[in-house]
Amino acid sequence: MKRPVFSFRPNLENPDHRRAWEILQAVPDGQKNQYLVQVILKVEEGEYLEKLIQKTVREELQGDGAAHPASVTADTIPSQMLDFLSQMDGDM
Repeated sequence: MKRPVFSFRPNLENPDHRRAWEILQAVPDGQKNQYLVQVILKVEEGEYLEKLIQKTVREELQGDGAAHPASVTADTIPSQMLDFLSQMDGDM
């Protein structure tokens, strides 16, 4: 099977493209393909997790009434979840 070819041609006048190009140039030669694969999969995984969390929270809030937004505080949310959510917010 022939390997597909992908060409990345950033518009260096676009700040996002320029920043992406700078980041990609910092990746050592021979590792750029693997880097791009990891970044693409991480973005996809993040989007999936965000949708899953939104769905779960929505279902809980519509559930049997046991969870009330006013009664949810930082004390009732596990610190690991708060860390995870703040990390996701920082990635966006």
